[in-house]
Amino acid sequence: MENNQREVATLAGGCFWCLEAVFDQLRGVESVVSGYAGGHVPNPSYEAVCAGVTGHAEVVQVTFDPAEVSFREILEVFFTIHDPTTLNRQGADVGTQYRSAIFTHGEEQRATAREVIRDLEAEGVWEEPIVTQVEPITEFYPAERYHQDYYARNPRQGYCQVVIAPKVSHFRSKYLAKLKK
Repeated sequence: MENNQREVATLAGGCFWCLEAVFDQLRGVESVVSGYAGGHVPNPSYEAVCAGVTGHAEVVQVTFDPAEVSFREILEVFFTIHDPTTLNRQGADVGTQYRSAIFTHGEEQRATAREVIRDLEAEGVWEEPIVTQVEPITEFYPAERYHQDYYARNPRQGYCQVVIAPKVSHFRSKYLAKLKK
């Protein structure tokens, strides 16, 4: 009998376009939806989130098959495609909407997230401490349609070429064996 159980990971690590472009290529990932989480305003708009008035972070919600890729592996990729040591910023993107966060779906994810962070800190991967927040997901709001599949639809756009493409390239070279066929 085939197990069709799926899991969901909700991750914030700067611009959601960057995260989506990478996770779309990871084997075992079935869908990636850009959106907003961690705020206090229902159904926020992109403009309100970017203004920093809603408390939301730009996130991706990743639906995956745990028989093909584990939550731990999802987090290992996550920690290689953004800087988890910069508080409320990724590169030139500054504000709480660009914070590093793992919005957990249950106790098992919370424990795994904390364990991965402890392991990375023990390995001394970064000189600065990891500031990634780990908190339970409360609400997820999908971003506007024009944000979905942004990199795939706009690969020649300047931001895509300068910021996203290098992250995708780094991911592809590091995780070649884990790419979708």
